[in-house]
Amino acid sequence: MLDDYADRRALVTGASSGLGAAYARTLAARGMHLVLVARREGRLRDLAAELDAKHRTRCEVIAADLSKPGEVARVADAAAEDGRGVELLVNNAGFAVAEDVPHTNRADVLAMVDLNVRTLTDLTYRFLPPMLARGHGAVLNVASVAAFTPVAYMGAYAASKAYVLHFSEALWAEARDRGVTVTACCPGPTRTEFFDVAGVQGWLQKRRALDPEVVVRRSLRAMEKRRPVAVIGWKEKMQTFAVRLAPRRVCVLESRKYFRPKHREPDPRLLSAAEGAGDETDVDTPSHRSLDSVKRAG
Repeated sequence: MLDDYADRRALVTGASSGLGAAYARTLAARGMHLVLVARREGRLRDLAAELDAKHRTRCEVIAADLSKPGEVARVADAAAEDGRGVELLVNNAGFAVAEDVPHTNRADVLAMVDLNVRTLTDLTYRFLPPMLARGHGAVLNVASVAAFTPVAYMGAYAASKAYVLHFSEALWAEARDRGVTVTACCPGPTRTEFFDVAGVQGWLQKRRALDPEVVVRRSLRAMEKRRPVAVIGWKEKMQTFAVRLAPRRVCVLESRKYFRPKHREPDPRLLSAAEGAGDETDVDTPSHRSLDSVKRAG
């Protein structure tokens, strides 16, 4: 497993903002050199310059839209050009779509599944085998507390994160005796652009949220301790236990109150089906935006 950060190399996806940038800053402060991957090249170069000035970190910038075919192979080839291995892979890139079914754009959801599931899987299977051959290294996959239960109006997103959780746990079991660890990071709501990208602008202003630096620090600590899963936040830990005990029907009906679009009236038949499962709270969401506008925020 990863037990020494200094002068080793990490690849961080989704590094232009939010958790990705926070991982990059923390790892650079610990002496790692970085491969920074995201769509927004300008932001990546600004971050690379910052990390070089503060920590003398060597940063390679690769601008790529990882939801598109062929981009993962291009990133992997570029990262391997000089023959240096990747000691830590941080699969952070991802986004969500929050919308009811009739107003959901299929292209948005399919791009999300490609990024959250296919890209993460492809990168893991490219970088994990060399780690196993060396007998050291780590993969940190960013999932979510949404991985533990279905979430209405974010059905495909929650399902994609359930995949990340199960995938990571399975690989942890395979790799743990070979000097390599795989950890799924499952944070609760975090102060990033995530909810604005998902289509629920202002959602965080109404609720408590974690700081990205807290998520990064605690997930890295869990990885260092060779834990398969890091649920970040004490309320989130209680929530993950609660959803295992409660009937799944109750959990998913309760989830409707978080992301129900306010601009459309709820179906009264669905409300009556709840049978007291939970009080309903509306959340403002905009009308559907194109995938291009979603990606510009990521």
